[in-house]
Amino acid sequence: MPKLIMSQPTSIPPLRKIQLHRQSKMLELQYEDNGYELSCEFLRVHSPSAEVKGHGPGQEVLQYGKKDVAITSLQKAGNYALQIVFDDSHDSGIYSWEYLYHLCVNHNKLWEQYLDKLRRANKSRDPSLQVVTLIDPGKPDN
Repeated sequence: MPKLIMSQPTSIPPLRKIQLHRQSKMLELQYEDNGYELSCEFLRVHSPSAEVKGHGPGQEVLQYGKKDVAITSLQKAGNYALQIVFDDSHDSGIYSWEYLYHLCVNHNKLWEQYLDKLRRANKSRDPSLQVVTLIDPGKPDN
């Protein structure tokens, strides 16, 4: 994989290495002070693109069925970000260095929030699974 040379804001530790592990579908980010691994699925469902984030507060679009998504390429976007291209044709997410670091340090909380949103929406991570909520006809609607 080509070495990415980048300039980063001083508010985050220097990023020393980015490595894509295709078989495990993990992106490894090695900062000066710590290392992180983010799954392709996690990065896809947290894409900073308008397709995912919307064009303003409350316009977010829940991404589901992305369990098997993979990264096909990583491209430097100027000196400020990384463009990640996924095998589901999503290529409009530009991940700033600050946003990538935010995803790293907040991974567990963000992942739990995402899983909770899936549960509430009766959606699944698995693209081949559809979740159906059964209604008890004997109980009145709330």
